[in-house]
Amino acid sequence: QVQLVESGGGFVQAGGSLSLSCAASGSIVSFNLMGWYRQAPGKQRELVARITSGGITNYADPVRGRFTISRDSQKNTVILQMSSLKPEDTAVYYCSYAVIGQVYWGQGTQVTVSS
Repeated sequence: QVQLVESGGGFVQAGGSLSLSCAASGSIVSFNLMGWYRQAPGKQRELVARITSGGITNYADPVRGRFTISRDSQKNTVILQMSSLKPEDTAVYYCSYAVIGQVYWGQGTQVTVSS
């Protein structure tokens, strides 16, 4: 089992910045994929960004150039730096930890961007 604890999020005006952090604990393996997904009301959960244990990153088109994902593998922590936030970024953001055959999710943290 892997437990994910998220922190950060909150309320910000359009154009502002926020940072999300996620700490993984439990049965951590060396090769894994951590990332952030989001789900807005009435919409499906979608990928925001993810990063491999080797540091390879992947971003969704709507956030590329505005968001940056990074990780501290020794601390099993992944951070999402969000800048130039837009109202359409408003959603519950979920941390994920994935290994072959299994995905774990955090409890979610709300990000609200006002216009």
